[in-house]
Amino acid sequence: MKKVCIIGAGSTGIAAAKTLKDHGISYDCFEKGSDIGGNWRYDNDNGMSSAYRSLHINTNREVMAYSDYPLTRDLPMFPHHSHIIKYFEEYVEHFGLRDSITFNTAVTDVSRNANGTYRVTTDQGDTRTYSHVMVCNGHHWNPRFPEPPFPGEFAGEVLHAHHYRVPEQIMYKNVLIVGIGNSAVDIACEAAKLHSGRVTISSRSGAYIVPNWFMSMPFDDLANPLTAKLPLSIQRALLKVSLYLARGKQEDYGVPTPKRPPLQEHPTLSQELLNLSGRGLIDFKPNIKEFRGKEVVFEDGSSGTYDMIVYATGYRVTFPFLKEHTFDVGSSNEFRLYKKVIHPDWPNLFFMALVQPLGAIMPLAEVQAKWVAKLITGECKLPSQQAIKESIEQDRQAMQRRYKASPRHTLQVDFFPYKESIEREMKRR
Repeated sequence: MKKVCIIGAGSTGIAAAKTLKDHGISYDCFEKGSDIGGNWRYDNDNGMSSAYRSLHINTNREVMAYSDYPLTRDLPMFPHHSHIIKYFEEYVEHFGLRDSITFNTAVTDVSRNANGTYRVTTDQGDTRTYSHVMVCNGHHWNPRFPEPPFPGEFAGEVLHAHHYRVPEQIMYKNVLIVGIGNSAVDIACEAAKLHSGRVTISSRSGAYIVPNWFMSMPFDDLANPLTAKLPLSIQRALLKVSLYLARGKQEDYGVPTPKRPPLQEHPTLSQELLNLSGRGLIDFKPNIKEFRGKEVVFEDGSSGTYDMIVYATGYRVTFPFLKEHTFDVGSSNEFRLYKKVIHPDWPNLFFMALVQPLGAIMPLAEVQAKWVAKLITGECKLPSQQAIKESIEQDRQAMQRRYKASPRHTLQVDFFPYKESIEREMKRR
């Protein structure tokens, strides 16, 4: 009998549970915390949430919703985390999923049996056998710091963005934020609005700052299946023009413009950064050269004294319940899978939502779950082992051509092309 283990009940785990239920597939879902929602549950007692009190989602409510359960129109276009978690709770109740989730239970070990099934052990001392396993433990919970560490020793406070919750943590401090992704910029803007200390962002190469709004419409509405099919050079040109019309030149606000073209990295979304930088409330420095106590020396020879460093330097892809060396991806986050889901040497073990999309992640997790469900029921098939390995290598080469080498970009996908590629997989007979 086919039975599936779902690890985690965040936004991906609940979509997996709903999809398996739709397909009549038996499953158990284990959640380390006492409730659903994963990263979107503020102060989640599973200890893995990176949500801060002011967090809003950066993709608009229309594009982030699951296909069969839209967000209500009375919500803001870019909802607060409290709205998002309420949406997930309503989704679980609407589709009757809660009773199938075992809470306060962490999966501690997943091992493969000789017959190809999987033995799953939890921290409650329970061990069960499953025909398939869906890994939905997320990839924004294990903080990553710069490697190798910067020379010298910093004498002030050190905080990773994963542990940032409220402005009081950074109030009355001169703060240096390392990184220029979404969390880095959110924290910098929050610190700047306190007017209680100097705020500096240190970045190796800068980022294109994309606003949330463009001519009274969500900026991410400009992306669609049509524009996604255009040559990359034309997509870049269109984005450059749209950014210029939306906010002019970002360097005119004091925010450095990257030397590389747009869409060569994950963009940074912020409606506030340019305005606050233009007011002189946030300044920018290149990469750190070394620490000298509370003094930080930068690669351009300049220096500054800071009370706190906030490392907004991303996360390690980590699977603590998979003990095989194969699944230890180290600091590189290099973990190559077929269509970002299937390891060629571990059949029936599926890695869900292990992607970093230019767009919302929830609809991609949902379409992945539909594909996996069809594979389990036999409605569709995988290609040959050789074809799988060739596809993984082609994907690796394409990523190297498209993006700068960085742990941040090993999981990168373009929303519409990726979604369409999974939908094609569902038709493979």
